Amino acid sequence: MNKEVKELWPELDWIQDEILKGQTAKTWELALERSVLTPDDLNRIPFTLLCGPDLKVTFMDHKRSVVHIARDAGQKINDMYHGELTCNMDVLIAGAILADVAKLLEYVLDENGKAIQGTYGKYLRHPFSGVSLAEECGVPAEVCHIIATHAGEGNMVKRTTEAYVVHHADFMTFLPFKERLIV
Repeated sequence: MNKEVKELWPELDWIQDEILKGQTAKTWELALERSVLTPDDLNRIPFTLLCGPDLKVTFMDHKRSVVHIARDAGQKINDMYHGELTCNMDVLIAGAILADVAKLLEYVLDENGKAIQGTYGKYLRHPFSGVSLAEECGVPAEVCHIIATHAGEGNMVKRTTEAYVVHHADFMTFLPFKERLIV
């Protein structure tokens, strides 16, 4: 795992399966290699292009919060549902870390350094290109399923428990920005 990815994602250490941890890190390395964005950009640009230019929550603020919320929810499910509903924590955490990895291919920077949707992103949304990147790095199907279904595209298929958790962690920390009532 390279230093940049380790610094972006200390949560990789939560993944117990060393092979999955490596595959998850490699997917981020590949995305950074193919992107015009740098780790510094990810800690500067807003997490969404849909809420206006003054949003202070960065891409990494949002991504890391989704991972933390998903992990906490998965642990509660495992603790409180007597084994009748379970979360595979490695799959859950890897999926949460990878859910938006392909936004690195979707976004470009304009002449002022502002993140905008690039041509690639206009044709291929990140759930699709994210699965492609992850499969290229050997990420297993149950994690790719989370990437594919974390956004609205996932409403067309049945989700695993882990995919539901990541989907809701992502949307509960996005929709209030997009749809909040300002009083």
